[in-house]
Amino acid sequence: MSPGPPSARTGPGTAASRRSLSETGLGWIAAHGGAGATTLSRLFGGVDLGCRWPDAARAEPATVMLVGRTNAEGMRAMSRALNALREGRHPPGMRLVGLVLLADAPGRLPPALARRIRVLRSVAPVHRVPWIPAWRLGQQPARVPKALDRLRVATGSAGEGRAP
Repeated sequence: MSPGPPSARTGPGTAASRRSLSETGLGWIAAHGGAGATTLSRLFGGVDLGCRWPDAARAEPATVMLVGRTNAEGMRAMSRALNALREGRHPPGMRLVGLVLLADAPGRLPPALARRIRVLRSVAPVHRVPWIPAWRLGQQPARVPKALDRLRVATGSAGEGRAP
């Protein structure tokens, strides 16, 4: 994962000339397309960064959560993004505060994928979001899973987002 194209500079003192990330807010980085970052940003608030690092010129948040699905490709994408972080290929001042794994299907994970989550947990806190059938229809679940309540607390969100 690499940052998106550099923003055009518009002159001194403008947002585009900013050299550091914002200390306010939370950014959601998708480790891959369809990861769920847009859904989480709508639900909890924050900035949906898509599949790129935050951009200081856009005053985007320094504090980020990395989002991926629990299928094999989603886990590989998470690992690639974490490797980029380990190698320092991210904006100065960016802080990863956790990983969010959204279930790719109902039911238990195969053992190989469960082992992969244990490896990811060794790098950063992992927040798992269960399969939520209502989301497939663009609706809210009748009962909010406890995992979403825990994620809300972890993000410091007070529900400032809107329904997915």
